[in-house]
Amino acid sequence: MVQSAPKRLWAMALFGLAPFPVSAVIYAYGPSSYSIHGLNVLLTWSAVTMGFLGGVRWGVESVREEPNLARLAGSTISPFAGWGLLALRRYVDIDWIVGGFLAAFIIQWMFDQAAPGVPNKYPRMVTALTLGAGISLAMALEKAMRM
Repeated sequence: MVQSAPKRLWAMALFGLAPFPVSAVIYAYGPSSYSIHGLNVLLTWSAVTMGFLGGVRWGVESVREEPNLARLAGSTISPFAGWGLLALRRYVDIDWIVGGFLAAFIIQWMFDQAAPGVPNKYPRMVTALTLGAGISLAMALEKAMRM
């Protein structure tokens, strides 16, 4: 049976999601003088969130009586991906950076949904949050590809 997340958890999660659509709208549709700021917030928040998701995965695995070393090592991929994409933004076209973050969030969601032994107590919430980040990044990607 799928549990529904408590309302307080939903509220906190949606608060954490808010920078994605706000910054994406500013980047894609806001005044051109604010566009770069919207993009910077979107990319930075994406990297921070990737680090957070890796930390969650690390925490889930590390509390086990016998943690799986491969999963612990795998939990560092998300933070490194976020950091790497953020660091490369001055050297790689922005559409590739935004697309990379979009791909990273999708891969993270797929891992969380399919990995054996990884509890996903609130799959609807995780899916909704990934969808919100993904749509925001897709909106930014569309603008970046037009530049």
